[in-house]
Amino acid sequence: MDHCSIVYILLFCLIKLSVCGELTFELPDNEKMCFYESVEQGEQATLEFQVITGGNYDVDMELTAPNGQVLYKDIKKQYDTFTWTAQTKGIHTFCFSNEFSTFTHKIVYFDLTVGEEKPAVEEMGGDHQTAMTLMETSSVSIFESLKVVLDFQTHHRLREAQGRAFAEDLNERVLYWSIGESLVVILIGIGQILVLRSFFTNTHKTSASTVRAS
Repeated sequence: MDHCSIVYILLFCLIKLSVCGELTFELPDNEKMCFYESVEQGEQATLEFQVITGGNYDVDMELTAPNGQVLYKDIKKQYDTFTWTAQTKGIHTFCFSNEFSTFTHKIVYFDLTVGEEKPAVEEMGGDHQTAMTLMETSSVSIFESLKVVLDFQTHHRLREAQGRAFAEDLNERVLYWSIGESLVVILIGIGQILVLRSFFTNTHKTSASTVRAS
């Protein structure tokens, strides 16, 4: 295999890795956001979504076919994966809703894959009736490994973002709790000082009244 073929294979791998549509977006409170994707009849599509941050990490999600048929609908879902085969050609609509939340916005991630991915060997071009060379076999193996690595990286990145958001929220709560405890301790201290001061003030007034009476 020449250098041009190797470059073609590597470029193909990079292109194939970017076929799936991924998006991370902010969903404000009391808002609903919809996305649209054209799917051919008979094509299989998979939609995966996950709430990364915000509130109880949940949203309402609805997927609608071009004819108005509701293919998927669930409320207050943290994450899910749904696979369907398009019965009709047209624009499929999937909406994420945070309308049940009055003050908490959410960060949502989704990954949409449309169509079945063809084997890497079929896309390289040339005559594949014969056995692949060692370089071709290695390239295909690397390509498949890269897909697995990309998938693991995506999920680990989501878990890391979710964990970081949870840690920051916990740190903020601990900070507010510490400030509240400090204020309570200061108020109790001031109250104790005032109570003790009132005791001595009453004793002084009583002694002065006794002396005048004598």
